[in-house]
Amino acid sequence: MKPLSRLFSAVVVAMLFGVHAFAQGYPARPVRMVVPFAAGGAVDTVARALGQKLMETWKQPTLVDNRPGAGGNIAADYVAKAPADGHTLLITTQGFAISPGLYKKLPFDAVRDFAPVTQLTSSFVVLVANPQLPAASAKELIALAKSRPGAINYGSTGIGAPPHLLGELLKSMTGTDMLHVPYKGDAPLGQALLAGEVQLAFMPLAGVLPHIRSGRLRALGVSSKARSATMPDVPTLTDPAGNGKSDRYPGHARALARLGLRAGRHHARTIRRQVRGRSRDVHQSDSRSGHSPAGIRRARHQRLSVSFSTRASRTPAFLIWISITGAAFE
Repeated sequence: MKPLSRLFSAVVVAMLFGVHAFAQGYPARPVRMVVPFAAGGAVDTVARALGQKLMETWKQPTLVDNRPGAGGNIAADYVAKAPADGHTLLITTQGFAISPGLYKKLPFDAVRDFAPVTQLTSSFVVLVANPQLPAASAKELIALAKSRPGAINYGSTGIGAPPHLLGELLKSMTGTDMLHVPYKGDAPLGQALLAGEVQLAFMPLAGVLPHIRSGRLRALGVSSKARSATMPDVPTLTDPAGNGKSDRYPGHARALARLGLRAGRHHARTIRRQVRGRSRDVHQSDSRSGHSPAGIRRARHQRLSVSFSTRASRTPAFLIWISITGAAFE
């Protein structure tokens, strides 16, 4: 064997041995799961449920670390700069895919620094309002907003986050003017809605379903092509203005709150094999509709996260949302 061939073979063997050793010894210490939103919301709830299942499997503590702010970019930057040993993971939403197309500069590279582990869950997005707002449907909301330009406000989970872009999309579709108020996650946003600090918001169904059922919040529409089996009396948002222009901006009708798990590129494959089995146990899905009682749906196609992390910010729906917000952020 030629010296170069022997050297190449030795390198390959060493690499394979290293991968095998990592798989056998992982995790070697507590695993940190970073959540880009404040504690207490739907994203945090799923992360803690997953962490409990992984701890049972790994026999190592799984720590949930909430790092809200900047639409998830603070958490992503923290994980990107953490040691690339597979012991720091990132929970992501669509905001992770949107940021590269929305911000001119990011302190991390969403493609180079991360690899998808799995898609965890998906949930319908619902447009909810504080009951004090005199609107019982999306159509009534639009009429009210047109009669009171700038007087109605809506909340979001942060500047550039999907609820923010959905709110701007609604304004663009209907020709209305509403004030945007950002929060650091769905938990503080939900509290603000209940307290009347903000009047409406796009929220994951799982996070607001109990308040809708108790009457503390009012559902104006869901982001699905057909009515949700969880709330069959709530109409869809395919045409919020009632003017037949649902095909022009189809974002509301297809919006889902998706949660994924990502790690450093070098160890994602090993982690993926271990995590996917346990992620199926995060919640019990209803056998008929695929939804849990909390409105969360287990991701049926867990490999979707591969394309979701690298190409979603280039798809037409995301480009429409980004263009509506005005311009890329600094």
